[in-house]
Amino acid sequence: MKYVIGLDYGTDSARALVVNAETGDTVATSVKYYPRWSEGKYCDPAANRYRQHPQDYIDVLEATVKDAIAQCPAGTAEQVVGIAFDTTGSTPAFTDRTGMPLAMLPEFAENPNAMFILWKDHTAVREAAEVNELCRKWNPDYTAYEGGIYSSEWYWAKALHVLREDEQVRKAAYSIVEHCEWLPALLTGVTSSDKIVRSRCACGHKAMWHKKWGGLPSEEFLTALDPLLSGFRARLFEETETADKPVGRLTPEWAERLGLTTGVVVAGGAFDCHMGAVGAGVTPHTLVRVIGTSTCDVMVADYEELGDKLIRGICGQVDGSVIPGMIGLEAGQSGFGDIYAWFKRLLEFPLKKIVAGMKWLSAADRERIVSEAADRIIPALTAEAERIPIEESTVLATDWMNGRRTPDANQLLTGTVTGLTLGSSAPRVFRALVEATAYGTKAIVDRFVSEGVSIDSVIGIGGIALKSPFVMQTMSDVLNMPIKVCNTDQACALGAAMFAATAAGVYPKVEDAIAAMNSGFAKEYTPDAQNAAAYRELYKRYLEIGAFTEQHC
Repeated sequence: MKYVIGLDYGTDSARALVVNAETGDTVATSVKYYPRWSEGKYCDPAANRYRQHPQDYIDVLEATVKDAIAQCPAGTAEQVVGIAFDTTGSTPAFTDRTGMPLAMLPEFAENPNAMFILWKDHTAVREAAEVNELCRKWNPDYTAYEGGIYSSEWYWAKALHVLREDEQVRKAAYSIVEHCEWLPALLTGVTSSDKIVRSRCACGHKAMWHKKWGGLPSEEFLTALDPLLSGFRARLFEETETADKPVGRLTPEWAERLGLTTGVVVAGGAFDCHMGAVGAGVTPHTLVRVIGTSTCDVMVADYEELGDKLIRGICGQVDGSVIPGMIGLEAGQSGFGDIYAWFKRLLEFPLKKIVAGMKWLSAADRERIVSEAADRIIPALTAEAERIPIEESTVLATDWMNGRRTPDANQLLTGTVTGLTLGSSAPRVFRALVEATAYGTKAIVDRFVSEGVSIDSVIGIGGIALKSPFVMQTMSDVLNMPIKVCNTDQACALGAAMFAATAAGVYPKVEDAIAAMNSGFAKEYTPDAQNAAAYRELYKRYLEIGAFTEQHC
């Protein structure tokens, strides 16, 4: 029997999945939250700054793998043949010559600018605008395969922002690494930044890497953007690799730390949504929605069908970023579950500031009341919101509380809620927020279709897809399309396990791993014709309000 481990690094936590490589059956799962991140360290939400310490990634790596292996039958560890990672992205960090993120060095241990810059960090809006302005004047336009617009969530904008802001980091920075590239390098003992295997997925979608212009943007372009970028291109990389290829094997140190053997093959890294699409069994003309704090929408297309077509306003089209031998297409929303969480935090105010101060209750009772009430907010809102007829809802919202990723990235945008009256209740506002996230979904689907990419089916994966029938049914009604929900809530980790199995030689190609290891579907939502007709008209108002908001932002 052969087993593989898929590791999925999300925004708040990481999970390890031990999978039977022949059947795809999950043997064990372990989820751990990042300890420093959970305390809110190194982040400033008011300034849109979100940083993660690399030690968090190491801590949860050891904890999840060892915990998952401990749940398995005796002898499983010796039969693990491969391991693979997916991570958020673009989540880059500056490194020294060895490829070590600067935050791992004592002098940078508490410096947020030396840490990984999480995907949702929007401190580089100015730098992204400068990238776009220069690309419009440059030949070639390096955003051509990035949807035509560079985002503040991406590699070069973030790197330039930190270089401008922090002289200490600027002097020490030698190279840059993406989160999904660093973990495989760490486990395989890479001690030089130029030996790190670079992710086709990460570099193609976020760093403007393309074979057409010889890899990364030219030195002339980067120094024209800012002389502070001088020299980085030469110290970075020329080639990238797809995630189905092995980057090495576990070092003796890491084999011991994880309780595995040195025979374990480490696969290349990629972004969570791309491996999640593989875990969901993506095929051409299928849109896979990875639904969590944000969403990422992934498709694959044949070379012949896509041809020379450039899809405007998405997050890139990259050869092999999802399935090697196909073009990967990425879109998404900068806020989805985060929007519901924001509304929940608003409603938690009296609990945390008033109930928590009621001294006539014991400390234990106060804590229990606050905790239990907070946990019940979203389920209670959902139950009430479901009962509100569409025609009675006067509230309309846009889904840009964290800016807009696609179509047409603009991180300066803010969300809106309109149509409020004295009769507007919390459930009515919540329903409007759910509808807004569904409208944002339709905007993405409409952009693909208008650009000539047909969509025959939609697959939803992630916790919200499995746990919220209200959200998924609303999305199906707004899209007027059926939506299948993956049978596993760990599709990203399962996709990583499929890449691990391919890299370890269990399967010759990723498609074979998909066929053997897929989890199937738990449910299918079909649109209600009457609701779909009502939402068709409401969606027009969403577009009008969105256009007004964008014009005046």
